[in-house]
Amino acid sequence: MNDPRIEQTRSLLAQLNSGIIAPEQIEMLRNVLRFHEHRYYILHDPLLADAEYDRLYKALEQLEKEQPNLIRPDSPTQRVARELTAAFPTVKHLVPMLSLENSYNAEDLLDFDRKARDLTGLSTIDYCIEPKFDGGSISLIYENDQLVRGATRGDGTEGDDVTPNVRQIRSLPLHAAFSGFGLQQIEIRGEVLMDKEKFRLYNESLMEEGQPPLANPRNAASGTLRLKDPAQVAKRNLEAFVYHISYYTLQPGQPTPEVLKTHQGSIDLLWNLGFRSPHNEKRVCHGIQEVIDYCHSFEGERDTLPYEIDGMVIKVNDLALQEKMGMTSHHPRWAIAFKFKARQATTKLLAVEFQVGRTGAVTPVAKLEPVAIGGVTVSSISIHNEEYIREKDLRLGDQVLIERAGDVIPQIVKSLADARNGTEKKIEFPRQCPICDHLLHKEEEEAVWRCGNWECPAQAVERIIHFVSKDAMDIRGFGEANIRKFYEAGLLTDIPGIYQLNYEQIGTMEGFGKKSIEKLQQSIEASKNQPLHRLLYGLGIRFVGETTAKTIARQITHILDLKAKSLEELQQWEDIGPKVGGSIHQFFQEESNIQLIEKLEALGLTLKQEEKTKTAGGSLSGKSFLFTGTLPTLKRSEAEAMTEAKGGQILSGVSAKLNYLVVGEDAGSKLEKAKRINTITILNEAEFLELIAN
Repeated sequence: MNDPRIEQTRSLLAQLNSGIIAPEQIEMLRNVLRFHEHRYYILHDPLLADAEYDRLYKALEQLEKEQPNLIRPDSPTQRVARELTAAFPTVKHLVPMLSLENSYNAEDLLDFDRKARDLTGLSTIDYCIEPKFDGGSISLIYENDQLVRGATRGDGTEGDDVTPNVRQIRSLPLHAAFSGFGLQQIEIRGEVLMDKEKFRLYNESLMEEGQPPLANPRNAASGTLRLKDPAQVAKRNLEAFVYHISYYTLQPGQPTPEVLKTHQGSIDLLWNLGFRSPHNEKRVCHGIQEVIDYCHSFEGERDTLPYEIDGMVIKVNDLALQEKMGMTSHHPRWAIAFKFKARQATTKLLAVEFQVGRTGAVTPVAKLEPVAIGGVTVSSISIHNEEYIREKDLRLGDQVLIERAGDVIPQIVKSLADARNGTEKKIEFPRQCPICDHLLHKEEEEAVWRCGNWECPAQAVERIIHFVSKDAMDIRGFGEANIRKFYEAGLLTDIPGIYQLNYEQIGTMEGFGKKSIEKLQQSIEASKNQPLHRLLYGLGIRFVGETTAKTIARQITHILDLKAKSLEELQQWEDIGPKVGGSIHQFFQEESNIQLIEKLEALGLTLKQEEKTKTAGGSLSGKSFLFTGTLPTLKRSEAEAMTEAKGGQILSGVSAKLNYLVVGEDAGSKLEKAKRINTITILNEAEFLELIAN
């Protein structure tokens, strides 16, 4: 069913894009906001991005501010518009959990500061700033040092009692020594999160079980809090940050502790009692300009954090001033949220193009009405494969919710089926290659359709691009744009053609001067002497990455030795399993591949493994290493070279054969797997360098 409020939403957003919403449409605006609140908080199935909802809410606030006679008691601005679920007991918060007023630019913060100075009579105010965590809000009550209750935000006055689930969160102590500060009962506010890496691993486990992945860590955390089985909650490894003390009572005769006279002090108190609080991330700023500068600098660091944040929260640091400033029915006057650039937006799916990669994989790419997310305009998004399209129920003409987190490629979260009007069309996946018309095929246990035509023009171009790339033959100055230009001009049709370019003809093309041609020629000539493992990787054999290519190169004298290797022999090599071994074996049984390699040898490329003289007593001899994540100072290739120079061996995966895993930032699933194998020693970069030195 296409609810009329969906079309009204589009109309109101369009009006905001071109100016303002007319006062006579205020009731429509209220109804639209109520509709989306219900979709978000009750059905957990939003039809709007957060930023779009915020824009509509701000518009209503502005209309009511300009014409107070239009304010009604049931307006979304006059109450905390949340509802409760029937799945859990309802409990009342000791102090209402109000929303925060949102700001989006420096002007909003300056206006907030002006109002704060007017209310307090001060010329300059100290503010405490902390990250605005993007998770599920909770309220915790401790009595006599024991955790006695955990509740969701609910409608701000009452929430769902989810105490059994909250007790599964290991970053929340079940006992905290509040009595040491004379505190008898205390209510704390916080946010339940799933960090980025645990979210990725959890989604991988869902997909392995054939279930659709969750949209984002926030939805994962909020949904987990409402699970009926605490054992399932424990499996999801939630975390919690606590950032506010909303209420407390003192033991008889005890004075208010000094530490609870500022917001900064309360954050430090919680940290010292064993909670995760924004102790390290917070900053106290003297005056609003320092606040603005810190907000902007922290926005640039958001993607380095292991968890998602969507802004910063600015609070008056002095709690006596907070009390003096008070609050409205909707938000405290002493705090405001500075929202970062939106990471979600809704837009229209206009068309789907099917692209062919170097292995023949056909990838559908959604073409969208351009929309800005996180400072980037998005108009194209990969939609992966046919199964993905079916799971998301994507149709041409759909309104879709898209998300972009940090440097991650944008993804379609879902189609908005309730917004359909009947003109949408099913996406038909082709059964023939969109480039060469060759019949597509799909292997068992794979979701990808492939073109098996080796001569397919799209595959040829992508193979050349991969061959010259930095981690393969590293032919500098020979980027993707030049490869496509040469291919379209008929100057380059395959990999051997790289070494047979007509430089005189290139010189007649726009943008190619004498010096640039000389540099390109020198770079191509130098690549002939690249080590064998680079050539192996550059050939683009399926499942053969850089480390596996090194493993193969160590086992052979000449690349064509692989032609005589059986699948069983290949699988005896380190880290070569059935899938990788089968791909290598198949590649070297194809006559066209052998002819390609022979042609490269005739053109002067190195096809033999370099003779290396290893010191028998190398300090790392007999030890195996694997590097994962981003190291602070070393490139992974540098660290691997240092290891091999000392006689160590580089493996491509985590197994019982691995001795050392060296981890950097965003280490990923390899670290989690290594922790489960007792014989693997896990090192950071500093410990690795110390091992090398000794």
